[in-house]
Amino acid sequence: MTRGQWGCAVAPVAGLTTGVLGSVLLAAGWRACDAGVNGPANLLALIFYGALLSITAAVWWGVLIGSAGRWNLTVALLGGTAGTAAMVWIFVALLQVPNGYRC
Repeated sequence: MTRGQWGCAVAPVAGLTTGVLGSVLLAAGWRACDAGVNGPANLLALIFYGALLSITAAVWWGVLIGSAGRWNLTVALLGGTAGTAAMVWIFVALLQVPNGYRC
């Protein structure tokens, strides 16, 4: 497997991991603040938001490892990790407090 093809192998796993991590952190924030309508409605929202985050992260990892990974795999992995951390941070920061509810 060439370095350029590593993006196809890593992107789905990293994207799914990022989506699950973001959803778990968001659910913990909602649970701590007692935010949301009810359990099933929150679950549906978390599935939707987690899927969007997974797709975005998978594209990020695929492009980064497919392009930068050809020359330096370490830089691509560090960039992917930093980008994933930034995505999860923004995701949780924007969605943790729905409708302006402060805990």
